Amino acid sequence: MEPILQALVMGLVQGLTEFLPISSSGHLILVPWLFGWDDPFLTSLAFSVMLHVGTLAALLVYFARDWVTLVRAGIASLWERRIGDDPARKLAWVLVAATAPAGLVGAVLGDAIEAGARRPALVALALVAGAAVLWYADRVGTKRRGVDALGYPEALGIGIAQAIALVPGVSRSGITISAGLLLGLEREAAARFSFLLATPTIAGAGLFEVYRLSAAGSGPTPDGAVLVAGVAGALVTGLLAIHGLLGWMRRRGVGIFVAYRVAVAALLVVVLLRV
Repeated sequence: MEPILQALVMGLVQGLTEFLPISSSGHLILVPWLFGWDDPFLTSLAFSVMLHVGTLAALLVYFARDWVTLVRAGIASLWERRIGDDPARKLAWVLVAATAPAGLVGAVLGDAIEAGARRPALVALALVAGAAVLWYADRVGTKRRGVDALGYPEALGIGIAQAIALVPGVSRSGITISAGLLLGLEREAAARFSFLLATPTIAGAGLFEVYRLSAAGSGPTPDGAVLVAGVAGALVTGLLAIHGLLGWMRRRGVGIFVAYRVAVAALLVVVLLRV
């Protein structure tokens, strides 16, 4: 398969799996491994940065109005030195509290965690473990609270859960939705908070990767068409995944994602046993 088509497939996979609770990092490890793709750019830091640009763009486009409101509210709270009873101001700082743990853990331990857990067998294990947590959270959560009900300690707890998603196969959206459900959020509210939290998280991770890329110097340099294919694929499927998951969670549960994670893990085990 031509590099541009491989990049498009990787972008489509990234956009879809970044927001569905099925693990983008796990799939981006598994897809090249399963198909035997050996293009070094597909696993390079530069390509990872560009895929993150695509998914970040999807978040900013979909939640543009929300972020305009939240940024204005956050600036106003700093200017006036008060939050008061404004739900937008509170949510802005709740998101700050929830973002902090993953940022700290990622900066200190991110490389070590990901490098030690990139093996397909460990991805399969993480997929099953994440499926169990998601199933349990959906089963026991009261599903009666909205996003505005979250307090700072609860947001910090969701942020700590998000840090676990540095392990490939866990799923950032899956673990944050699970944490939200365990805290009693409605399914759609849990997904919405997960997406809002993803925006500063992905932006911060992308900036950090850009810094590492500039420090590392030159690497694989494909033509512009390869980059455009990856970013465009991530943007389009990212928008579809965000919209689709919010609608799905409004009407249905997480059973389909639990089943998918277990099925992919089982397929991996079968492939590994045959290798």
